[in-house]
Amino acid sequence: MTESLAPIVLFVYNRPVHTNSVLNALAINPESAYSNLYIYCDGPKTEATSEVLENIRQVREIVCDENRFKSVKIFFSEINKGLATSIITGVNAVIAVHKKVIVLEDDILVGSGFLKYMNGALNLYEEKPDVGCIHAWNYSFKNLSDVTDTTFFLKGADCWGWATWENRWIHFEENGLKLLSEIKKRNLELLFNRNGTHGFVEILQDQIDKKNDSWAIRWHASLFLKEMYCLHPKIPIVKNIGLDSSGTHCKESYFNQYYEDDIELTPVEVVEAQWFFKKYKAEYLKHGYIKVFNGLFNKIVKKII
Repeated sequence: MTESLAPIVLFVYNRPVHTNSVLNALAINPESAYSNLYIYCDGPKTEATSEVLENIRQVREIVCDENRFKSVKIFFSEINKGLATSIITGVNAVIAVHKKVIVLEDDILVGSGFLKYMNGALNLYEEKPDVGCIHAWNYSFKNLSDVTDTTFFLKGADCWGWATWENRWIHFEENGLKLLSEIKKRNLELLFNRNGTHGFVEILQDQIDKKNDSWAIRWHASLFLKEMYCLHPKIPIVKNIGLDSSGTHCKESYFNQYYEDDIELTPVEVVEAQWFFKKYKAEYLKHGYIKVFNGLFNKIVKKII
């Protein structure tokens, strides 16, 4: 069984408290002791302050002391690659060896059943070619009593605690302009925006215009154009602890009202779950959430690259 466990790849930079919390939560998962952990530490920017340099030093000290996994391999960058380049190159390297991968960033706090869910879903849907990735997060909807399945599918991909296979990752297209041009050529803007509930076209355009450096929007667009789907849990089993809730419009509660330690994984049909759009419109769009999402997304990206 342990041979089938996917390696975990963790990307860290200059947040020692977050990094320590994520590692501690991950280590509680029973599968951690049998899982290989790869940690990629990004380097300082040329204009880095003494405070940032000290935070980077503390992060590296924390990861060098980590010994609660089957193996721990750490890669240090002497220069600042940025999150997008770090993730793309790191996933490329690990997935080439192991053929599948579970990916975390230093602000994704996981439940104790995270690895059970991720590995179980990787095994369950490995032979389903239209399943492109596995995701661990979902919006904290208030009322899900009428949704019987514990998981569901949406077209495309997502990024807050995710996993995939090598033969799906090969579809990742780095050229955002190429992706957006194809979306527009095929008149898919509405569908790409999840039936008008999200502002993904704008976020992709911002990536092209270098207003953000998002690998995630390109990953989503890549799988979307390949007619592939991402598995999501009905109730999130991770929490983003890196959100800045001090802004006027962007409150952490929009994302992290609650999350589960563990969920029951059962197979579901690979089709887009229409209930998601209804509940999202009812609970989130009333806040003008497309603008909130775009603003927060770009704010997060600029903060971490």
